[in-house]
Amino acid sequence: MTIHVNIGEAKTRLSELVAAAMRGEEVVLSKAGAPQVRLAPVRELSEAQRDAIVRRRLNTLGIWKGKVSDDDAMLAPSMTDQEVEERWNRKFGPAA
Repeated sequence: MTIHVNIGEAKTRLSELVAAAMRGEEVVLSKAGAPQVRLAPVRELSEAQRDAIVRRRLNTLGIWKGKVSDDDAMLAPSMTDQEVEERWNRKFGPAA
C-alpha cells in the first residue's frame, strides 16, 4: 500500500508517516501533486559500507588540507561582552 501525502500535510503527520514507513509501507511526499520524496527506513550498514563512507568523507575533506590555516578559522565576535550584557538586560532584566 502506498500513502501519498502533500508536503504541507506531512509536516503535521510526520510521526504517523514515519511509523508507516517503519512498518514497510511506502510513503510518498508530493508537492503540487508531483511526487518529490519517498520515506524509507534506514537500513543497518555493514562495517565495510561504513568504512567506505568514512573514506569518501575523509577524501572530500582532504581537498582543503593545507589550504586553510587555523587563523582562517578565527572569527571576530559578532558582539562585545558589553553588547551581550545590554541585550540580556533588555530581554530578561538585570542579572541578580
